[in-house]
Amino acid sequence: MFDFETIAARYIDSWNERDAGALRTVIASVWAEDGRYTDPLGDSEGREAIVATIAGAQARFPGFVFRLTGPVDGHHNLCRFAWELGPEGAEAPIAGSDVALVDPDGALKRVVGFLDRVPAA
Repeated sequence: MFDFETIAARYIDSWNERDAGALRTVIASVWAEDGRYTDPLGDSEGREAIVATIAGAQARFPGFVFRLTGPVDGHHNLCRFAWELGPEGAEAPIAGSDVALVDPDGALKRVVGFLDRVPAA
């Protein structure tokens, strides 16, 4: 049985890590080497591509942080969770949900993200 709460929390922590070296370390501890992340804005395969995706999101939304919203639900080797992205201590203008596939060692193998709330352009 997997500790999906911890897996989701570590995943969210990776999106908030701003130091490039520390981000690579976190990604190596959270993601399988051939992990894949897909959302409506892109598709990243492999740890370095995931690092680049996270760095891109941080550059696009400086000062914003990701946070889990609600419980993490999981069974077998799958989990789902909701998150939001916004300024620390303020209402988040962006929200979404992710579904994650975990490998037998508990590393993220595949994450598919959905954008549930985005500001109007």
